[in-house]
Amino acid sequence: MTEPVTLALVGAGDRGRTYASWVAANPRRARIVAVADPLPERRARLGGPGVREFSDWTELLGERIADAVIVATQDRLHAEPAVALAEAGYHLLVEKPLAPTEEECRRIVESVTKAGVLFAVCHVLRYTPYTDLVKRAVDSGVLGEVMSVEHLEPVGWWHAAHSYVRGPWRSERLASPMLLAKSCHDLDWLGYVTGRRIAKVSSFGSLGHFRADRRPDGAADRCLDCSIEPGCPYSAPRLYLGTLRDRGPVWPVSVVTGGTDEAAVLEALRTGPYGRCVYACDNDVVDHQVLAMELSGGVTATFTMTAFSEQTHRQTRIFGTHGCLTGDGEKVTVVDFRPGGRREEWAVATDAGSNAADGHGGGDAGLMDAFVRAVRTGDAAHVRSGPAESLDGHLAVFAAERARHTGTVVAVPDK
Repeated sequence: MTEPVTLALVGAGDRGRTYASWVAANPRRARIVAVADPLPERRARLGGPGVREFSDWTELLGERIADAVIVATQDRLHAEPAVALAEAGYHLLVEKPLAPTEEECRRIVESVTKAGVLFAVCHVLRYTPYTDLVKRAVDSGVLGEVMSVEHLEPVGWWHAAHSYVRGPWRSERLASPMLLAKSCHDLDWLGYVTGRRIAKVSSFGSLGHFRADRRPDGAADRCLDCSIEPGCPYSAPRLYLGTLRDRGPVWPVSVVTGGTDEAAVLEALRTGPYGRCVYACDNDVVDHQVLAMELSGGVTATFTMTAFSEQTHRQTRIFGTHGCLTGDGEKVTVVDFRPGGRREEWAVATDAGSNAADGHGGGDAGLMDAFVRAVRTGDAAHVRSGPAESLDGHLAVFAAERARHTGTVVAVPDK
């Protein structure tokens, strides 16, 4: 029997734990042999017999102790370990976004290419059953030649408040622009399903609501001290205590506290960042943004990211010369314009939800399956987002941000 692929995990936070859960469920295919994280309690959660624990990723450089490394640190802590570990010969799976700057993204890609290691970015949307359906329809030719695309990312009011107002991705200084942190998935996905690269982009967006001048009268700095909290759509107690009661200490509760009961959640909301009023935080990332794009071959596309929605699957419409497609993450509907053509509806073969707690619609498991298979076989074709493809999507994001700040149309560099 083939030995399991051995993995080291750098960063044992929520995303790291997600990938470790897949490994635990597939012991014949992969096993974790090392965990590197500065927090002992995080290491302990993923440790166990045969798992070496390190406080710093640099301790992996002395000797190669695994086939591959999963880099699941915060955005600004990707580049240094990714470059060094690639140079040390480890195959790499790096959480998205690659890095918060174009220079760092290029450096990572250059390093893994030079080292000749297998490399994948956690663009989990590429690996969902829903994406397979959309791409199958586009590639089949039933739509004819694709002319334009509309794509929506409904972040969700509570998800925006959790991650991008109160959480680690609230600030460009601490993490990265919203488009990079949340929606590099989407620009990458557009290129993947259409088979075309983004060539030009313009963009508009701002922090329109989650700021001090929108604060309601009577609002306190913390939800637990606030007289108007019961009627606020962004109530932290309602979100986190409600999730705990309904589903247990899963994401997003697992990010707020390591505890598992209401007392632990309340203490975290009383003292930690997740109990703050959404109008009294140090956030600066946009809460709504629109892109207009020209893809290679003259295809046009629009993308909307908004915090002010239900938290649900992405929604897409693709318009072609012979037909059109509408997709909502759960089903794909195709209308064939040609004589004898018909309307067909294809359901997605999974009931997985859209967010991190639900495995991103099957994308988390699909990604891990593909990466481990690639490492085991040495065949990079199993990975759907290699160095060149991943860099393309990131360059489109950086171009869009330049366009938003300058009010211009910006060409996306061709590598």
